[in-house]
Amino acid sequence: MIVRSPYDDIDIPDVGLPDFLFGDLGDAADRVAIIDGPSGRQVTFRELAGAVDRFAAALGERGLGRGDVLALFAPNNPYYPVVFHGALAAGLAVTTVNSLYTPDELAYQLRDSGAKILVTVSPFLDRARAALREEGVAVRETILLDDARDDATTPMPESTLADALSTTAERPQVTVTGDDVAALPYSSGTTGRAKGVVLTHRNLVANLVQIDEVFSVSPDTRIMAVLPFFHIYGMTVMMNQGIHARAAVVTLPKFDLAEFLRVIQEHRIDRVYIAPPVAVALAKHPMVEQYDIDCIDVIFSGAAALDAELGHAVGRRLNCKVLQGYGMTELSPVSHAMPDDRPDLDLSSIGYALPNVECKLVDPETGEEGVERGELWVRGPNVMREYLNNPEATAATLDADGFLHTGDVATVTDDGVFSIVDRVKELIKYKGYQVPPAELEALLLTNDRIADAAVIGIKDAEGEEVPKAFVVLQQGADLSADDVMSFVADRIAPHKKVRAVEFVEQIPKSASGKILRKDLRARETANA
Repeated sequence: MIVRSPYDDIDIPDVGLPDFLFGDLGDAADRVAIIDGPSGRQVTFRELAGAVDRFAAALGERGLGRGDVLALFAPNNPYYPVVFHGALAAGLAVTTVNSLYTPDELAYQLRDSGAKILVTVSPFLDRARAALREEGVAVRETILLDDARDDATTPMPESTLADALSTTAERPQVTVTGDDVAALPYSSGTTGRAKGVVLTHRNLVANLVQIDEVFSVSPDTRIMAVLPFFHIYGMTVMMNQGIHARAAVVTLPKFDLAEFLRVIQEHRIDRVYIAPPVAVALAKHPMVEQYDIDCIDVIFSGAAALDAELGHAVGRRLNCKVLQGYGMTELSPVSHAMPDDRPDLDLSSIGYALPNVECKLVDPETGEEGVERGELWVRGPNVMREYLNNPEATAATLDADGFLHTGDVATVTDDGVFSIVDRVKELIKYKGYQVPPAELEALLLTNDRIADAAVIGIKDAEGEEVPKAFVVLQQGADLSADDVMSFVADRIAPHKKVRAVEFVEQIPKSASGKILRKDLRARETANA
């Protein structure tokens, strides 16, 4: 049985994302588009659109265009949308890279995506240069958003964004359609190592017009953008939604509570997008009382499940609406949301399916459809095309009827309100970041003192899901829990770190050799 959105279907423009966002600025040309939170520097829509055109021209001068990929490895800043949309306007696709990635993780994404040009910032140069020396990386030039180069030997030419924007060339005459690839963010999907998610211009345009129906964002809105633009949540819901609505987007390069509160107070931000860990600080930290942030109207939480009581505590303390929604990178990302005009909905729910979205609840064991509680399958114009270079993973996630199998278990009321109640997939969500257990297990097994290992998500003292490793030592080996955690931490991005270790005699496995994580979770519950 298909559950349809309660909203009427809407038309999705068949147009490239840059033209959709910048094609007609109208009265908004001289309005503020981007504000750099730390410095307060402002960029108007006219200035932003002009810089997008010049960056597209600079890429065209370099012989880059349709079919090529630009990798963007940077924190949030006013130049991020210039590079992102300039590349799209020139016909390229953009693969956005996690700012926390190690050189090995960066090199993997550069190789897998086939990126030919890398845009980054000087504080990331050491990692970038190390990645570019890896075999199989096709990048031929690095562009810095700032200009703090040193005299270090570089593996290839380096230039600056200022150099690129000084071009006098015209924007290349590239016809970008909705079917062209726009973005290649990386996601672990329902399991396994990060995979490139192929999102088209139509996917991204569709999700913007879909969320228009449930979010009340206008040119008078000021949006806080502290969650990273490299993540699809920040890319669509903060950066691109702000541009589309002609709202002002205020950027912060990272979350620091004092700076976060200062910027909200100074710029009178009324719409704040967060992940649940930020809600903990807003509900409990005494520093919040030191700032005048009564300007906030809506706090919207995504990227991971928000505890309802925590959300209500934030709402009471800040006297604002607290809402949440649901999505995945593979969904561009939003498929469900609590609308701005329905703060009365159960905050433990994810609200309604967006316009043009169809859903099924399917028993993950039997395949029976229309069950009261089942895996959430989603179909709509925002569903990805495929996983890059990975037909097997695509086939396992996206079926012949166009339904994406989310790996999350949901329920739905007669009124069409969905709630996520469990998880089929093995993915761990740490502070909104995806942590695939299989990747950590593979890394642990490279330690010659570890015979076997398994990783599951457990709750820490603050209710946050964190990776815990169950480790079987080689006979006669001596290794402490701290040794295990340090071994992992030295080789992987901080959000993927193992944060608890238990030594066991053996890892429970099925007859086929698959790790029985449910047995480890049961063991954890019994010992709690």
